[in-house]
Amino acid sequence: MNTVWHNCHAATLADGRYAIIEDAAVVTRGHLIEWIGPRAELPVADSAEHIDLGGAWLTPGLIDCHTHLVFGGDRSGEFEQRLQGVSYAEIAAAGGGIASTVRATREAGEEQLLASAARRLRSLLREGVTTVEIKSGYGLDLASERKMLRVIRRLGEHLPVTVRATCLAAHALPAEYAERADAYIDLVCHEILPVLADEGLIDAVDAFCEYLAFSPAQVERVFQRARELGLPVKLHAEQLSSLHGASLAARYGALSADHLEFIDESDVQAMAAAGSVAVLLPGAFYFLRETQLPPIETLRRHGVAMAIASDLNPGTSPALSLRLMMNMACTLFRLTPEEALAGVTLHAARALGLGASHGSLEVGKVADFVAWDIRHPAELAYWLGGELPKRVVRHGREVRHG
Repeated sequence: MNTVWHNCHAATLADGRYAIIEDAAVVTRGHLIEWIGPRAELPVADSAEHIDLGGAWLTPGLIDCHTHLVFGGDRSGEFEQRLQGVSYAEIAAAGGGIASTVRATREAGEEQLLASAARRLRSLLREGVTTVEIKSGYGLDLASERKMLRVIRRLGEHLPVTVRATCLAAHALPAEYAERADAYIDLVCHEILPVLADEGLIDAVDAFCEYLAFSPAQVERVFQRARELGLPVKLHAEQLSSLHGASLAARYGALSADHLEFIDESDVQAMAAAGSVAVLLPGAFYFLRETQLPPIETLRRHGVAMAIASDLNPGTSPALSLRLMMNMACTLFRLTPEEALAGVTLHAARALGLGASHGSLEVGKVADFVAWDIRHPAELAYWLGGELPKRVVRHGREVRHG
């Protein structure tokens, strides 16, 4: 049976614009949108269930397309140290940084990781997130990466959210491979990726291309292996320096390149030609007190789609609010509220390879949407924190988050 959702206004985000329909109605059948348009043009559907949304504003369900929300421990102590003047390099030399999270994640059991990750994920779901990408990368060996990816799959089974799992084994160099980065990349390419892909635990492959992580040549080996395995790629690129990782990602048809504070125009042109999405991560920019802004005007000029994500992780962006990231993208990066909303819906879907099925309110797409008690969609980026009154619909059925 069809369901008619009416007495609402819709910001459909078709083509990345608000694309507003005043006094709208949406017809869903099962998990798909069957019709959307002005209520006056609603096809006769007497046998359908009718749900009055009380004048709410509909948007697509929000999509957080870059998170690291499965991990052991936390790094709040390091946050205090940095505020007291201890450098990241000093913290890392003392065994902190990513290495400390790797130790805590390796030591944690699967059920412990599942419970802590579910708490963080529920914070996002209460804000209207209906799709999320979660990366591994705090295991850095086969057993621990497998454990993380199993938890990621289980989150999608236990909670009302679509989860995409990304293998980020090329995230950092584990202590046991100190000074042997090429040997570790051998492990990633010849053992970790093929085994986990064969087990169906991976939807995409990511890497960290940076002077303190892996070189472009090492990342390219990971991308070549991903291509052989039929897996799409993404990349952490140009966060701290310019290594032209974004251009490398574009050559491999990457779904996205993420961070991009130090990207130059040649990289932007390469991304535009490849159709790769620029994923902006204002939480990390804010938390690390960075000053190098991503080149928003250059991205706009070349027509590169810009997504926004939380980058939820224990070290550089402990962000539990995607709406707060929308505000930061506007206040820090000077995006418009319309661009910010497109960045957590349509463009975020494209960054996950889901653009054909998610991210906008259009016929044939998945019926994931949020009915917000607001006066205009710009409010989603306007309010700083707090939960806005809403009703969340996923796959055509209303869900409630406690």
